[in-house]
Amino acid sequence: MPAPDAVLTRNGRDAGPRLRFEPFHQQRAHEYVAEQIRRHIALRLIKPGEALPSERDLASIFAVGRPTIQQALHLLEAEGLVEARRGRSGGTFVSAVSQDGLPTDELIARVAARPKDIEDLLTYRRIIEPAAARAAARMRTDADLAAMRAAHEGMARAGSEPDYMENDTAFHLALARATGNRYLLRTIEEIRMGLNDAMTLLPETDAWHGRIGDEHLALIEAVAGGDADRAERVMKVHVANSEQSLRAVLRAVLRRGIEVMS
Repeated sequence: MPAPDAVLTRNGRDAGPRLRFEPFHQQRAHEYVAEQIRRHIALRLIKPGEALPSERDLASIFAVGRPTIQQALHLLEAEGLVEARRGRSGGTFVSAVSQDGLPTDELIARVAARPKDIEDLLTYRRIIEPAAARAAARMRTDADLAAMRAAHEGMARAGSEPDYMENDTAFHLALARATGNRYLLRTIEEIRMGLNDAMTLLPETDAWHGRIGDEHLALIEAVAGGDADRAERVMKVHVANSEQSLRAVLRAVLRRGIEVMS
């Protein structure tokens, strides 16, 4: 009898350690709910100190029972991502100390610890997002355009950097959703989450925000007009400008790390 983790050939002989298959673990409902809320927090779509929908509303949104929601919230509370508050104004709130509440030194340390990962994400984004913009121009619906415009307007009204980042992320996810391709949406979510720490360190200036706003508006116009070539071209410029700034942040972070060590 072969060892439990051995691989068998067609004739039943032990094929040795060439392959190792992991057992299948089906994600339970409360884990799925927790993961969806966790992603929204990581993407800054729910800000520190902001209340989650009520348990009843969450149960309706996810089409599950309240016990499932309660299990999910217990998981997130154990991770320090949310906190329960009692009383008339109680509920479940995103913990104050989360992505946007991190001290600058801690953000810098996190970025400095993964330069290769950030480099890879920047290259990946350069390939993916222009193609997504092209697809969005062909597949978008009126609802997609409305979501893009709402996010653009939200950026213009934002009174704080967390609000601005929330709407910036919402814009890129609305454009990804307009492709009608869930794999593209998932990929752009992952890229966004991986770059969020570095994006938080970008300069908060009117000139920076104005340029991003102009590029987003040009994207909306191209997608609304069904101009796939222009949408792709504008997104290439947008991503290149963002990448240049993010690479400057990464260089500055790494230089600071060297200075601290020397």
